[in-house]
Amino acid sequence: MMADTGGAAYGLTSTQAADRLAEVGPNQLAERKPVSRWVILARQFTSPLIVMLIAAAGIAAALGETVDAVAIVLVVLLNGVLGFVQEWRTETALAALRNMLATEARVVRDGAQVMIDTRQIVPGDLVILDSGDKVPADLVLTSGMRLKVDESVLTGESVPVDKHLGDEDVPLFMGSNVVAGRAEGVVRATGPRTEFGHIAELTASIDVGETHLQAQLARLARLLGGMALGLAGLVLVAGLLSGRALHEMFLTAIALAVAMVPEGLPAVVTITLALGASAMLRRQSLVRRLQAVETLGAATVICTDKTGTLTENAMTVTRIWTPGRSYEVTGTGYDPAGHIAAEGERLRAADDPRLADLIDVALSCNHAELGHRDGGWHMVGDPTEGALVTLGFKGWSDLPNPADRLAEIPFDAERKRMSVVMRRGTGLVQMVKGAPESVLDVCTQVQGDGGAVEPLTADRRAGIEAVAAEMASDGRRLLGLAMRPVEDPLAGEEGLIFLGLVGMIDPPRAEVKQAVSLCRRAGIRVVMITGDAAPTGAAIAREIGLRVDRMLTGEDLDHLSEDELHELLKGDVHFARTAPAHKMRLVGALQQSGNLIAMTGDGVNDAPALRQADIGIAMGKRGTDVAKDASDLVLLDDNFATIVGAVEEGRRQFSNIQRFVRYLLSSNAGEVLAIVVNLFLGGPLIFLATQILWMNLVTDGVTAVALGMEKPAPDQMDQPPVPADHPILDLPGLAMIACFGLYTGGVSLWLFYGHLGQGEDLARTMAFAGIVVFEKASVFAFRSFRLPMSGIGYLSNRPLLLAFAVTMAMQVAAIYWPPLQHLLHTVPLSWEQLGLLGALALPLLLVPELVKYARRSRARGLTVAAR
Repeated sequence: MMADTGGAAYGLTSTQAADRLAEVGPNQLAERKPVSRWVILARQFTSPLIVMLIAAAGIAAALGETVDAVAIVLVVLLNGVLGFVQEWRTETALAALRNMLATEARVVRDGAQVMIDTRQIVPGDLVILDSGDKVPADLVLTSGMRLKVDESVLTGESVPVDKHLGDEDVPLFMGSNVVAGRAEGVVRATGPRTEFGHIAELTASIDVGETHLQAQLARLARLLGGMALGLAGLVLVAGLLSGRALHEMFLTAIALAVAMVPEGLPAVVTITLALGASAMLRRQSLVRRLQAVETLGAATVICTDKTGTLTENAMTVTRIWTPGRSYEVTGTGYDPAGHIAAEGERLRAADDPRLADLIDVALSCNHAELGHRDGGWHMVGDPTEGALVTLGFKGWSDLPNPADRLAEIPFDAERKRMSVVMRRGTGLVQMVKGAPESVLDVCTQVQGDGGAVEPLTADRRAGIEAVAAEMASDGRRLLGLAMRPVEDPLAGEEGLIFLGLVGMIDPPRAEVKQAVSLCRRAGIRVVMITGDAAPTGAAIAREIGLRVDRMLTGEDLDHLSEDELHELLKGDVHFARTAPAHKMRLVGALQQSGNLIAMTGDGVNDAPALRQADIGIAMGKRGTDVAKDASDLVLLDDNFATIVGAVEEGRRQFSNIQRFVRYLLSSNAGEVLAIVVNLFLGGPLIFLATQILWMNLVTDGVTAVALGMEKPAPDQMDQPPVPADHPILDLPGLAMIACFGLYTGGVSLWLFYGHLGQGEDLARTMAFAGIVVFEKASVFAFRSFRLPMSGIGYLSNRPLLLAFAVTMAMQVAAIYWPPLQHLLHTVPLSWEQLGLLGALALPLLLVPELVKYARRSRARGLTVAAR
C-alpha cells in the first residue's frame, strides 16, 4: 500500500492509524514460524545411517536378540538427544541476537509528536528522523536538512548517501541509518512490502540442501548397507552349500549384517560435532546447523562482502598532501591512537603551521562528534567527518568553539562542497572542504612550499589534480581543503587559498591480511563481492593480499553470458556494485564449477547468497536478522579472521570423522572376519552376542569419541581442501581397514583355536580379550594418516590416553570381575596368557609408525630432489 501524502505535515489520526494497521498488519518482517521441539527432535532420526540402525534394532528384536536390540536403540536415542540439545541451544542463542530494528520511532499522530513501537507504524504515517536513528519503514522524504543515510545494509555501499528533495520522490529504506542531518518522511510501505522485506522473501524462497557431511554420511550408509547385504548373501549361500540348515543360515546371515553396522558411529559423529561446535563458540563462531560445522573445512572458495567484514566500516584518514609536504597518518577507525608523521618524524599541529591550518579547516567544516564511553571510542555523525575529527585528535588540535561559527553553506550534491565562516582572533576566516575539483574551482591561490601564498596557475592546478588522481587510484576518498580571510560572514565562495588534500579509506581489519594469507596457504580462494565502488574494492583487495586481475561491476555481469562468466571466474576476479541477484548468480556459477562455497555477509542484501551457498556465514554484531537466519554459522565478533579458525576446526572435524570411521570399521572388520571364517571352519561360536556388543558399544565407542578430540595436525592448513566428492571412506581407507581387520581377525582366530583344546570358555575369552586389546592398540595408528606420533605429539591427545586406560581397565574387569564374568561368559587369564596378548599387539603399534616414517623420509627426499 502506497502512502497518502495528503496532509502529511499533520500525520495521521489515531483512528486512521488503527484502521490501516488492521488492513496491512504490523510493521515487521514475516517471522519464520518457530520450529517445534518435537520437529527438531524428530529430524535427528532421519539420516540413512540412523534409519539403518533402527532397522537393525527391529531385526535383532525379531530374532529374539533383546540385548542387541536394546543396546542399538539406546545408541540411537543418545545420538538424537545430543543433536537436539545442540540445535535447540543454537536457536535460543540466535533469538538473543535479534536486534536489527529499532524498537521505537518518532511519528506525528493527532498533530503531536509521539514515540511508538515500530510495529505500529502504518503507511501514511509521518516519521521524524534525527542523526543516529534507524529508518523504521520505507519512506518518501518530505523535508530534510543536511541528510546523509548509510544504506550499506541494503546496498553494501560503505559511503553514506546524500538525500535531497527534488522533483521526484526521494526514498528512505527500512533498516538504513541516518548518520547526519534531520528528516521527515511519509511511510509508503511497511513490513514485508518494503525493499528489506522483498529481499527477505527472496532468501526464504531458496531451498537449503544437505550439507557436505550429510551427503558423505549418506554415501557411507549406502556403502555399508551394500557391503552388509552382500556379506549376508555370501554367508547364506556358503552355508547352504556346506549342508547347513536354511533357518540356521538365514539367522546367521542377518546377525552378521547387523554386526557389520558400526552401532557407535552416529553417536560418535554427533558427539564430535557437538564438541566441535562448543570449541567454535569459544572461538567466537556460533554454529546454527550441527552438521554444517565440517562443511567450512572443505570449502574451496570464500565469497566475502567488503564493508564491515574485511574492513572496519569506519573511515580513516591515511594520507595528507600539501603543496610543500606529504604526511602519513597511522591508526584505524575512530580510535585516536595514532599519529601524523612526515619524513619519519612524528608531528603535532602545533609543530607545522600548514598542517595546523589544514586540520583547523577539517575540524571547522564538520558536525561529527567523537567521544569515549563504555570502554571505547564512538562517533556520531557522517563517517567522513568523523574521520576528520579523529585526525584532529591525532594532531593534538583543539576542537573549534561552536560559538565561533558565524555562517555556513551546507554541502549539496551539485556544489560538492561545504563552507563555514569562523571567528579567528579579531578577524574572520572562510573555510571550505569538498571534492578536490569543486574546491579548486573556487580557489585562486595556493599555499606553496614554505607556507607562502602563490597564484594557482593552470600548471599548478594540473599538478594538484595529478596528485589527486594518484591518491584516488589507491581507493582513497579525497577531500580538498581551502581557506581565506574575509570581512563579511556572508561572503561567497571565491578567491580561496588551496591548502591540500586529505585521503581516507575504510581500512581493512588488522587481522584480515594474515587470514587471507592463511586461506591461500590452505588452498582456499577468497573472492570479494561488494556493493562499493570498483576502485575502492580493488584497493582494499590488494591491501589485504588478494590478487586482482579484474574488478567487474554488477553492470558488467549483466552483459556476460554464462560461458563468459565461467571463463572469467577461472582468474583472480572480484566484483563491485553488485545487487543481491548478482551475488546469487556468482555463487551459483562457482558451485557449478565444482566448488564448495562459503559466503560471508552482514546485510539483508547478502542473505539470499548466504542461503544459497554451501555454508553461509553471518556477522553477529552488525548482521541483520535476515542474514543470521539465512546462515549456517554466525561470527560473534564480526571478524573475517575468525573464519580461519573455523576452517581449521572444520578440517579437524572431517579428519577426525575419517579417523574414527576407519577405526570403527577396522574393528568391525576384524570381528566379522573372525566370525565368518570360524563359521566356515565349523567350530563353536568365537564371540557371543553380549561380547560383540561389549566390543562395539562399550570399548570401541569410548576410544572413538576420544579419537574425535584429536587436535589439528601441524600441517593441516598446508593441505588443499578435501574435494566435495571425496568420500569419508576412500580406497586408502579401505586398504587400511583390510590390513587391520585381517590382522586382528586372523590372530583372534589363531588364539581361539590354539586354546580350544583347553576348553571352549578359555578359548573364547582369549579371542575376546585379544581382539579388544588389538583394537585398543591399533587406535594410535589412526591418530594421523600422514605423520608419525612424534610429528603430532605423543601426549597431545590426553583424552585418548585416558580412554585407552579406562577401556583397558574395563576389559580387565570383564575378565576378572565376577558380575561381568557372568554377563560376558569369560574366565580369568594367566600372566603368561596376558603377556602373549601384549606381544601380539606390538606390531599394531610399531608397523604403522615405521610405514609413516618411511613415507615422510621419501617425501622429503623427493622435495630435495625437486629443488
